[in-house]
Amino acid sequence: MRVPETKLSRCCVVILAAGQGTRMRSQRAKVLQDLCGRPMIHYAAQAAQSLQPERTLVIIGHEADRVRESLQGFPVEFALQAEQKGTGHALMQALPALKDFQGDVVVFYGDTPLVTGRDLEAVISGRERSGADLALLTAKLESPAGYGRVVRRGSEIDCVVEESDATPEQKQISEVNPGIYCFRSVALRLAMQGLDNRNVQGEYYLTDAIALLRKNGRKVVAVPSAQPENLLGINTRADLARAAKQIWLHRAQRFMLEGVTLLDPDSFFASHQVKIGRDAVIYPNVFLEGTTEIGAGATLFPNSRIVDSRIGARARILDGCLISESLVGEEATVGPFAHLRAHAEIGAHCRIGNFVEVKNSKVGDKAKSAHLTYLGDAHIGEGANIGAGTITCNYDGFSKNRTFVGDGAFIGSGTELVAPVRIGEGAYVAAGSTITQDVPPRSLGIARSRQVNKEGWVKKGDKKKTADK
Repeated sequence: MRVPETKLSRCCVVILAAGQGTRMRSQRAKVLQDLCGRPMIHYAAQAAQSLQPERTLVIIGHEADRVRESLQGFPVEFALQAEQKGTGHALMQALPALKDFQGDVVVFYGDTPLVTGRDLEAVISGRERSGADLALLTAKLESPAGYGRVVRRGSEIDCVVEESDATPEQKQISEVNPGIYCFRSVALRLAMQGLDNRNVQGEYYLTDAIALLRKNGRKVVAVPSAQPENLLGINTRADLARAAKQIWLHRAQRFMLEGVTLLDPDSFFASHQVKIGRDAVIYPNVFLEGTTEIGAGATLFPNSRIVDSRIGARARILDGCLISESLVGEEATVGPFAHLRAHAEIGAHCRIGNFVEVKNSKVGDKAKSAHLTYLGDAHIGEGANIGAGTITCNYDGFSKNRTFVGDGAFIGSGTELVAPVRIGEGAYVAAGSTITQDVPPRSLGIARSRQVNKEGWVKKGDKKKTADK
């Protein structure tokens, strides 16, 4: 018989995201720093959403408008902390929205991107089981420097002492407070009403709520985390890099469980929206960004970056390619060192070779452009062969014009196709031609001046006309 899952009580969530984060050395708000392809605040909002709370309030301050804009699409509300007067002051800004709420209030910081819904559920369950007025999710660290130490009285918490105020004995405590709380709503209002800013910094500290509740006879408990690495906050660029590494590895493990071969999981980079089919093989240092989709059985060789693109089943992306906003068909081969720009559409079984650039063009099935070519604003027919050094001259100085190459056409090496121009089905263009007029189907187009050899033109000893001096 299946045991039903525990039903959590009603809750609201408050995410504290008003600070600048001066140690990041950035003009951008800390919670807006990019982390594995998305703003850091998104991770906190996603964790909150997993609880299905009645309301999620985000406390904003520094770059408030940008933080608000970044969270479009998330079911969150905002409260403004116009002046940053401490973490307790930030939480006070949520009180008007919660004045009639009766239930649990989960509070945590927007700069803890590794916190999961399970972590938040753990602190709620810990408060419910203990009947406490406040529960803290705590972590035991080998190196607790920089964190407030949790001072216990038996099973309950007596207070949290910031490192700067801790005695030598208290600094030996390994249990720390990462700042993830679950308040009974009545206790939250009591604590916020009693906070003061009588300290050197003149700020209201959220951690003071612990001692205040204890003084009023309220129960405060610690809920030790099973995964303390999830709880650590981001304060510096080094912290950001460490968090990114964990996120990349987590995604790598998920894809491998789904049937993807990663030759080096430590150098795999994929945004949260990326989809990869079974039996795909990905070599080291491949970056998959945005809404990219990789088809089943595709192979991505080293050092490529693919952004907002779709790669077909069993396609091969060779070394060093840059692909953005493009489509690559089934069993096509691209690269090495190819560049597919916005709106490039490569058909099935195509060959796009080294140093070929394609932009806003459709390349039909089984067509080939093996090397050293620019195809811009072009339609390349099925089975066409584009020789080395071909250029579609698509810009006349005022507007872009299109080039059409018919099915099965052959374009010789070193050709310039001056758009607008149309090469007919099955037509040939001789190497070295500059084509400015349409070439009819199954015809040969030649547009180059007649070669003239002037024998004896370079006289022996004539240094001015000798190429090599």
